[in-house]
Amino acid sequence: MLVIGISAYYHDSAACVIRDGKIIAAVQEERFTRIKHDSRFPEKSIIFCLEKAQAKISDVDYIAFYEKPGLKFDRLLKTYLMHAPLGLHSFIKSMSVWLKHKLWIENEIRRKMNFNGKIIFPEHHESHSASAFYPSPFNRAAILTMDGVGEWTTTSFGLGEENRISLYKEIRFPHSLGLLYSAFTYFTGFKVNSGEYKLMGLAPYGDPVYVDLIYDKLIDVKEDGSFRLNMEYFNYCTGFTMTNKKFDKLFGRGPREQESEITQLDMDLARSVQVVTEEIVLRIGKTVYNATQEKNLCLAGGVALNCVANGRLYREGPFERIWIQPAAGDAGGALGAALYVWHNTLGNKREADDKNDFQKGTYLGTEYSDGYIRDFLESKHIPFIAIKEEDLSEKIARPLAEGHVIGWFQGRMEFGPRALGARSILGDARSPEMQSVMNLKIKYRESFRPFAPAVLSECSNEWFDMQDEDTRSGFSSPYMLMVTDVKKDKIKAVNKRVPGLKGLDLLKAERSDIPAVTHVDNSARIQTVHSETNPLFHSLIEAFYKQTGCPVIINTSFNVRGEPIVESPEDAYRCFMRTEMDYLVLGTYLLDKKNQPEFVETKDWMKEFQLD
Repeated sequence: MLVIGISAYYHDSAACVIRDGKIIAAVQEERFTRIKHDSRFPEKSIIFCLEKAQAKISDVDYIAFYEKPGLKFDRLLKTYLMHAPLGLHSFIKSMSVWLKHKLWIENEIRRKMNFNGKIIFPEHHESHSASAFYPSPFNRAAILTMDGVGEWTTTSFGLGEENRISLYKEIRFPHSLGLLYSAFTYFTGFKVNSGEYKLMGLAPYGDPVYVDLIYDKLIDVKEDGSFRLNMEYFNYCTGFTMTNKKFDKLFGRGPREQESEITQLDMDLARSVQVVTEEIVLRIGKTVYNATQEKNLCLAGGVALNCVANGRLYREGPFERIWIQPAAGDAGGALGAALYVWHNTLGNKREADDKNDFQKGTYLGTEYSDGYIRDFLESKHIPFIAIKEEDLSEKIARPLAEGHVIGWFQGRMEFGPRALGARSILGDARSPEMQSVMNLKIKYRESFRPFAPAVLSECSNEWFDMQDEDTRSGFSSPYMLMVTDVKKDKIKAVNKRVPGLKGLDLLKAERSDIPAVTHVDNSARIQTVHSETNPLFHSLIEAFYKQTGCPVIINTSFNVRGEPIVESPEDAYRCFMRTEMDYLVLGTYLLDKKNQPEFVETKDWMKEFQLD
């Protein structure tokens, strides 16, 4: 039996296909259209998923859409009516989109896909919950979902048991932890729904001086983690902005202009709202544990991409094990909706593994054979060197150890926002200059942005504060969704030679033995690399370890700022030539930048991408 899941029309459209409960494919539409966070109907993603399943639309038994459009429309109407006559312009613009597309999604699915079967609409947070629990390794687990807003729900928790999900409690719009964080994202000059991770990365440069003010004026938080926002300071119910003039007055200025200088105020605001977010997540986590008494927790929703909060919840919270959906945002809702239909609606059985999840390393996207890659290279007269597969890791580890930056394109593309060794740019984590080089010359992005370490799973405890597995069973971070500290014996006395560093000047200090992946607070957003899920990437890092004595490398997504992660060899080559990467590895073919012909652009490619 085939079920297709779809998310569309809000943020990160995506599609997936499951056969008899097993995930066959999942992909975001942006990867094909090259429009970051593309929210249009995911036609190209659906075509790929059907091809991967070797199926036609007539073979599909059910389509699952990740939320209930009618219920979401109800929330919009009631919100506007509640605040009328405020928000008239926003209302008119929103209604035109809804009346044209969103309200008639069932008809649109049938028309675009030529589908006559059954379409099921789980609620938004049911889809998030299903995406969190069903692919997890747990037979029983507490479930916590947190995001901006679905239909009405912004936070929910419940219990997953075998093939059933039960949601117990919720917090409803306009009170939203995700929207609070997005309000500060907007106010500090970053783009809402894509710049939240920048706010998280900026936070360690600041001081938490506004925490009390946030609690006093903006949000009332109870001991159990439930909260209410003071809507006098926010504009998202009726306007085109997240905050209003009263919010401006509270912090003594208006929102920072995008691309303008980042000030100490921005850093302090980032740190303050990050602290508040972490404290709320911790309180909610304890409440969920007390209500369910479950030792395992599953997380999804956009707030679950806040890996600093995830790390604190793991270290300081009551749960023994935490599993986070790699595509925790709306894209993952497509997968959750399909799994919800299979298990919760149709009642099909589910047997968990306990040690292994069902996400397959989240390598669920497209892949290209060496034959396809060679044909592409030869047809474009691109110079390359063919390397035997068994020699690939050792030969690529050498230039990596010499400080060269390498584009790495292998196997099936990742589903979710993180590159995990399939569509990655790699560098030497030991280099003090590498963070600046990769930010400014490769990614073309802000210098403060941290990079993530990919570490051999068997060596992770030697380099990072991972907690002893005897006390916290089986902790790993294969999906780059946990932040932890670099081990103290790898940290250098950062402020002895350069005292009084503050703000972005903290970048000048060499913080550890792996400075390129050590944030200014000595933390790191780690990816533990396991030989079972990505043997080639594991082998590459292993070869680097043998040559250098360091089992850690930089792993960042294969794209430049404003561009989706590359999908095809053509995308990868184009990105390689537009940047100062030194080498590109496409399958078993090595491309040296020095040997490449001149790459001519017909237009200013940076203007193609909407910077975020």
